[in-house]
Amino acid sequence: MTAGTLSQHFKRLYARLASRRLALRRRLLACLPFVVVERAALASWMMRSAFDGRIRATGVSRYENGRIDVGLERVDALRTMSANVREAWLDERIYAGRALRRDAWPDLRGAAQQLALRIKWIKSKEPGRVVVLSPFHYVSQYANIYVVDEVRRLLGLESMAVVSGVPRDIYGNDAAMIPSIRVLSTYDEKGSESRNGLGLRVMRALRRDGVVVVFSDVPPYTLARFPMETVGVTIGGRPARLHNGVFRLGAPVDALLLPFYLSFEKGRFDVRIFEPIALADAAAPQCLANDIETARRENFPHWLYAGHPSVYHFAAMR
Repeated sequence: MTAGTLSQHFKRLYARLASRRLALRRRLLACLPFVVVERAALASWMMRSAFDGRIRATGVSRYENGRIDVGLERVDALRTMSANVREAWLDERIYAGRALRRDAWPDLRGAAQQLALRIKWIKSKEPGRVVVLSPFHYVSQYANIYVVDEVRRLLGLESMAVVSGVPRDIYGNDAAMIPSIRVLSTYDEKGSESRNGLGLRVMRALRRDGVVVVFSDVPPYTLARFPMETVGVTIGGRPARLHNGVFRLGAPVDALLLPFYLSFEKGRFDVRIFEPIALADAAAPQCLANDIETARRENFPHWLYAGHPSVYHFAAMR
């Protein structure tokens, strides 16, 4: 056996072992109750932070930011500091559950049912009115997408378009796992290509489905690599900026924005749904800013953007 043949043999063996290890990890995760995932993520953060100064500093920054901005108490310290680890564990747990078709999660389905009923009520009162469904960045991105997909199913739609800023395929093939969710744009390394004609694709999705998903609470600093427009608002009594994309896309078609966020306590999910916002109204940006501030105060330990030094206060001008 030549050296090259031996090398190829070991590569194939390593790939098989890696595949089996991933399959075993996925099966184990899919069996874990969410309360166990929550506790395991906290234990993982505590152990890692004891030896990794960067993880520890990031957690402390998250908590200090919340203590100053929204008056977090010490009782919230650990779950605030460990939020990014908890998010990763929940994301992988939800992905594993979907991969193995163990995804009958009543809490998340209940959240989706509340949102679907609200959308149906809007459309019964105003036939033809389009809705921009807007998850805020809390708890877990995969949990949000699961809820969105359940809303699509309950509305009887074959597919639903999502404007997302999350890199794809972290745990596997997202398109194969959730084929009914069409990602119109991401801001990862391929984002500049996918953003071409984004507005036109969103408008087509709105006209075809009557509903599209946009994460309207995205802080403008996350889009700093791309041309962006912002609009001035007040958040926490201070001048702030929101990304203007959802208003630019929704105002011409008189769309309603339906914001919501997920919460997660003791292994149970819940949802907070805000009042719809008419995106064509001049007061729409401040209404959204008020919802963002309310979500921060009510759910800060699970806020995925916590700890960044600027967030919405990054600049005074466009």
